[in-house]
Amino acid sequence: MIVAGCDVGSTTAEAVILNDGKILSSEIVWVRQRPEQSAEDAMNGALAKAGISLKEIDYCVGTGYGRRNIPLANEIMWEIACHGRGAQWLVPSVRTVIDLGGQDCKVMRVNEKGKIVKYKVNDKCAAGSGRFLEVMAETLEVGLEEIGALALRSENPANITSQCCVFAESEVISIINEGKELADIANGLHLSLSRRIASLARTAGLVEEVTVTGGIAKNIAILKNLEDVLKIKIKEMEIADPQIVGALGAALYARDKLKKSGK
Repeated sequence: MIVAGCDVGSTTAEAVILNDGKILSSEIVWVRQRPEQSAEDAMNGALAKAGISLKEIDYCVGTGYGRRNIPLANEIMWEIACHGRGAQWLVPSVRTVIDLGGQDCKVMRVNEKGKIVKYKVNDKCAAGSGRFLEVMAETLEVGLEEIGALALRSENPANITSQCCVFAESEVISIINEGKELADIANGLHLSLSRRIASLARTAGLVEEVTVTGGIAKNIAILKNLEDVLKIKIKEMEIADPQIVGALGAALYARDKLKKSGK
């Protein structure tokens, strides 16, 4: 039984292929202008890695912001349900999932089957998302993949008070002009973002164990600051990239659907 999940988000698209309950392959691509193009790119990449064709996929579930425009999907599902299911499958003890996406942040409480018990979403401002770090990396003139490591070199994090991405950018420019170390500014930005994420997590009723999904989960400074602010130990995913969790959850639902149909 070969199934697939395709997650088209705001900044990246992911595809995961499962074969008899094991991850056969996965792919992550930057989104293109049209969701169907992004879905095709991600799926083609995963198919190439698996060495199979689309005809060999028995069932595919689409998810994410662009889920309604994924022609190759047999069915679509809510991305929050897919992230919860995928995270709990990877880390069975997990009961809280924090998804840090490109344009928003979601906190999900799940049960022992990966089903959503409660959730909260911050989609009102980019200040709680990956876009915040992207803008700040550009302002500091460092690569997005470097800003986390830079922040960990800090000994005295800057105090970033602005709750808006636009205002925070202006605040950072002022702090740079004051001569503050870039590492301290970077750490202050990560701490500011972590506090906003932690506040959202608490409103969802944080329950351990906790894991983090999405592209920002690869940022070591965010994970460290979140652990410090929430006073917890985050469970890391050892067998899969945290960025593919939504697509993985979609693939798991595809497998369930196929099993239930008896085909």
